[in-house]
Amino acid sequence: MKRITYEAESINSYELVLPAGGDLAPFTAGSHIDLHLNNGMIRSYSLVNDQSERHRYVIAVNRDAAGRGGSNFVHDSFKAGDIVTISMPRNNFALREDAESSLLIAGGVGITPLASMIRRLQALSRPWKLHYAARTRRAAAFLGELGAIGPDAQLHVHFDDEQGGRPLDLAAIVANAPAGAHLYCCGPVPMLEAFEKATAGRPAGHVHVEYFQAKQAPAVDGGFEVRLARSNRTIAVEPGKTILNAVLDAGIMANYSCSEGVCGTCETRVIEGIPDHRDLFLSPEEQAANKTIMICCSGSKSGTLVLDL
Repeated sequence: MKRITYEAESINSYELVLPAGGDLAPFTAGSHIDLHLNNGMIRSYSLVNDQSERHRYVIAVNRDAAGRGGSNFVHDSFKAGDIVTISMPRNNFALREDAESSLLIAGGVGITPLASMIRRLQALSRPWKLHYAARTRRAAAFLGELGAIGPDAQLHVHFDDEQGGRPLDLAAIVANAPAGAHLYCCGPVPMLEAFEKATAGRPAGHVHVEYFQAKQAPAVDGGFEVRLARSNRTIAVEPGKTILNAVLDAGIMANYSCSEGVCGTCETRVIEGIPDHRDLFLSPEEQAANKTIMICCSGSKSGTLVLDL
């Protein structure tokens, strides 16, 4: 951990470099990394910086009093000079660099992946426009940096307390977007739900969202079993447990990170059975195909689910 910087009210940025210097693994705009925290938690954070910067990763963390403790741990425990364990970068929110134009909509700390996208679009001289909403001006991170990247005509800010408490008018913004534009949104769940409603009439391939948290509770009704094809084990999923909990409790190794069906780390191939999908990672078409499942949050509609584990 090279540097910690105050970016906005409750938001710090964290600059990560290799202890001995040198290049880190490459990443693309929209990517995230997992932080493996000393308290056992694993949390995903978007990379904010320019993808051309191979010597560092920069993330931003909002202290969320209503969260599950990861952001508080980062704010309270991390210090410059600490050694931090991270994953390789992964991108579930990729930028279409060949789009005729890009419209980006951010809410609060949702600016983080979009900031990296803007840096990339500007480097490519591709047209873009950003609508950035926050509760207050004090809560908006990276305003100065973003203002220095592009002209005022490309950056539109909206602060609820300066607009009589009115939220960003997503329906109007989407309606005024060019027909061929690619639209991106990252922010709190209500904003993302409003964005998806506003973009329902646009081509699915032109609409891109990234959720930071789940929309619905994980499936913990239990009452079914999972058969693990590679491990040759059958495990009962009891009420109160997710599939991931049951698998880990049985001593089976499984990849996971967010535990909310958002990041895609725990995606597992389904061999037989019908999942009860609760994730926000798979598209509706992918969920309907029932070829994979996010075991951290999804359950089973069938009595037995055979997984490639």
